[in-house]
Amino acid sequence: MIQSVSKHWWKNNSKRPTLAVMLSILWILLVAGIAFFWHLGSFSLIDETEPLFAEASRQMYVTGDWITPYFNGETRFDKPALIYWCQAIAYMIFGVNEWAVRLPSAIAALGLIGLAFYTLYYHQAKMDDLQGVYRPFRRWFTAGLGAAVIALNPEMIVWGRAGVSDMLLTGCMASALLCFFQGYSQPAESPVKARWYFAFYVLIGLAILTKGPVGIVLPGLIIFLFLIYLGNFWQVAKEAKVVRGMFVVAAVAIPWYVLVTLQNGWSFIDSFFGLHNVERFTDVVNGHSAPWYFYFAVVALGFAPYSVYLPATMLRIKFWQRKSWISSERCQQLSLFAFCWFIGIFSFFTIAVTKLPSYVLPLMPAAGILIALLWGDLIVNKDEQNVKSVSASASLAPVLLSSPLMQASGWLNVVFVSAIGFAFFKVSSLIGYDPAAPNFPQMLQRSNLPVLGSIIWLAAAVIIAAFVIRRRYLHLICINLLAFTAFMILVLTPALFVSDASRQLPLKQLSQLAARVQQPGEEIVMVGFKKPSVAFYSQRKINYIKSNQQAADYIQNQTESDSVIVLAEPKRFPKMGLQPTDYENLDAKQAYGLIRVKIGEQ
Repeated sequence: MIQSVSKHWWKNNSKRPTLAVMLSILWILLVAGIAFFWHLGSFSLIDETEPLFAEASRQMYVTGDWITPYFNGETRFDKPALIYWCQAIAYMIFGVNEWAVRLPSAIAALGLIGLAFYTLYYHQAKMDDLQGVYRPFRRWFTAGLGAAVIALNPEMIVWGRAGVSDMLLTGCMASALLCFFQGYSQPAESPVKARWYFAFYVLIGLAILTKGPVGIVLPGLIIFLFLIYLGNFWQVAKEAKVVRGMFVVAAVAIPWYVLVTLQNGWSFIDSFFGLHNVERFTDVVNGHSAPWYFYFAVVALGFAPYSVYLPATMLRIKFWQRKSWISSERCQQLSLFAFCWFIGIFSFFTIAVTKLPSYVLPLMPAAGILIALLWGDLIVNKDEQNVKSVSASASLAPVLLSSPLMQASGWLNVVFVSAIGFAFFKVSSLIGYDPAAPNFPQMLQRSNLPVLGSIIWLAAAVIIAAFVIRRRYLHLICINLLAFTAFMILVLTPALFVSDASRQLPLKQLSQLAARVQQPGEEIVMVGFKKPSVAFYSQRKINYIKSNQQAADYIQNQTESDSVIVLAEPKRFPKMGLQPTDYENLDAKQAYGLIRVKIGEQ
C-alpha cells in the first residue's frame, strides 16, 4: 500500500524537479527539526561535560582570548578550539544560553544528513543510469530514508542536542568521507571532481581543529582500507592530489596549534597530545574502561531500533567477493565504502583502551547509509521506465524480498522491540540512584511515561510481526521510524523535562541566586560535588571542595572575607561542623541547599 501510493504520486510529480527539490529540503528540515532543534534550548545544561564546554566558550567570548580555552580560571586543553569558537559566535548572535551552547552540534547534524541525502540520491541515480532505467521513487525513498535513519536514533539525537564537540567532529568527519566518495565516484573528466576532493581536505582540517589527530587518523584509516581492498590506492592518491591536499589540511588546522603552543608551551603539548590523545588509546583515562564487547552493546542500543538489520546489510554487500567489487563501477561502491567506514571506526575504538559511548558516534552515518541501501533494494519497480536494456542486477530486489535473511531479521526486530517495550515497564526501578537527583525515579513513575513508552514499542512489535508474516518487508523500516518518532515526541522529550526538574534545574536556579546575592569579595564554594554548571550559570569562579572536612578547614581559615556562600547537600552542613545558628539559609531545592556562612561565627 505504501509503495503503490508513493509510486503513483512520484509518477505524476517526478517531472517537476523544482517541486521535488523543495520537498526534499522540507523533508531534511523536518527530520532535523524533530531530531535536533525541537526543544533544543528548553533544558538546563547537563553535568558534567556539557557545562565545561559552555563555560570555556563563554570565557573566550568575554575575555576575547580566542586562542587558549579556560574553565574556572584554569586552562582547558581537552579539545581544540573549533567547538569553542562556534559556541562563542553563537553567544554573540543569540546571547549566552542553552540554545546557543547546543546550536553548533545541531547545525553540524543538519549539514551531515543533508549531504547524506544528496549522496544517496546521486548513488541511486547513477545506478539507474547503469541499469538503463528511470526510478524516481526509489531514488527519493532511499535518500529520504537514509536521512531519517541517520538522524532518528538515540546516539545521534543525544549528541546532536549536546553542547560538546562530538557531533561537530562527526559532522566534519562524516561529511569529509561523503565528499571523498563523491569525488572518487565522479567521472575522470568531471570538473567537479577536484572540488569534492578540496571540500574533503577542508573538512579534514576542521575535524582536526575539533578533536585533534583523530580527525585525520580515522578518515585516513577508512579510506586506506577501502582503496587497498579495491587495489587502486596509488591511482586514487594521485588523482586526489594527496600532497597538495595535505597543504590544505595544514592551512586549516595548524595555525591554532602553533598559536596555542606559543602561548602555553609544553603544558599544552603534554596535556592535549599526551593525556587526551595517546593515553586515551593506550590506557584507561578517567576510569572509562569497558570489556571488548562494549561497542556491540553501544551500537545495538545507540542505533536502535534499526540495529537488528545491520547483519543483513553487511551480508548483502558480499564483501568476500573481491573480484566482483574490483570490476564494478566506482559509483556502485557506496555500500562497500560505508561498510569499510563502519568496520574501521568500530575496530579502532574496540582496540582502544579508554571506551565511551560517544566514540562510535561517527559510524552512525555509515550504518544509516547501509540500512537505506538495503531498503532501496527492496523496492520492486513494476512500472519503472526503461531507458535501455536492463542489466541483471535489476533482479536483485525480488531475491531479497524472499530472502530467509530478511525474514529472520524481521523476527529479530520483533523480539528486540518487544524487549524494549517490556523493559520500559520496569525502567523506573532499573535507574540507578543518583545523589544529584534522588527523586527522579519516583517522579518518572508518577508521570506514567514508562507505561506510554511500553505501549508504543509493544504496539510496534505487533505491527512489525504482522508485516513479517505477510512478507511486507518494505513496511518494517517505516514502522520502526514511526515508533521511534512517536517515542521521542511523546515519551523521551517529556522525560527530559522530568529529569531536568529533578537534576539540573534546581542547580541552575541556586547558581543564579548565588550570583545575585553574592557580596563584594565573597567566595562561592561547592562541597561534595564538582558540577561545572554552577560556574556557567553563576558566571563566577567556583571553589570546588571534595570533602566535608576540607570544607570545614577552608572556612575556618578564611581570612579574605567576612562570609562565604556554600552550595552543598543540606546533610553535609552538620558534618562540616556548622550549626543552624552559624549560617543563613538562602534557599534549598531538591538535593541542594544554599547558605551564607559568617566567618568566625561557627
